[in-house]
Amino acid sequence: MTLPRFFHPGPLTPHSTVELPTALAHHAIRVLRLKPEAAIVLFDGQGGQYPGNLIVEGKRGYARLGEHQTPETELAGRITLLQGIPSGDKMDWIVEKAVELGATDVQPIFAQRSILQLSGERLRKRLEHWRRVALAASEQSGRNRLMQVHEPSTLQAYLTTHAPNPATTLFCHPGAQHTLAQALKQVDNELALLIGPEGGWSDEELRLTRDHGLTPVSFGRSVLRTETAGLALIAAASAMLGWV
Repeated sequence: MTLPRFFHPGPLTPHSTVELPTALAHHAIRVLRLKPEAAIVLFDGQGGQYPGNLIVEGKRGYARLGEHQTPETELAGRITLLQGIPSGDKMDWIVEKAVELGATDVQPIFAQRSILQLSGERLRKRLEHWRRVALAASEQSGRNRLMQVHEPSTLQAYLTTHAPNPATTLFCHPGAQHTLAQALKQVDNELALLIGPEGGWSDEELRLTRDHGLTPVSFGRSVLRTETAGLALIAAASAMLGWV
């Protein structure tokens, strides 16, 4: 039976007793109804995990930790998903599954054809929500390092600021002449995948990818939905590169 796993902001040390954050304690005690001395696992996102036992004092919860364990569930290389922001709650699904598949970073992109446009307080709340989704997915999937969900950026701002390696930043576009297998021959230990929103990229954004020398690739014979394409490419690329 898999033990309940919780992220704790830490720092965590072996053979110590730590207080659980209020929301975590509420979830463990009131929602999951874990009993005193229940076996749990904590991790702080820095690698490894700590088995422990739950201590309950009223509404407050603590964990008595054991030895530091070092199971490693990360891929052998780093994958960044540059995702054109889709409509509705599709980004929740993308973030959750990107964690499960081993991506190290998700960079939401405000594409010109993105239906969902956020700013100010709405943007802050949505970003916090995506990060909570990533955290919960890490707890569930057994990852001990948190996937980073970065603040959304336009494509132009991202390419200008980060100057990504054109050989290992794959621009996914139906009809591209390069296949994924061909493009991956240039990849060493880092890969970035650029996925458009439902309406695709604008002509201006297509010019930007060409100006920065990104490698256009196609994947299969059918056109994948935006919430499918990036996840399919992560799974295929990590398997073909032997990173799993």
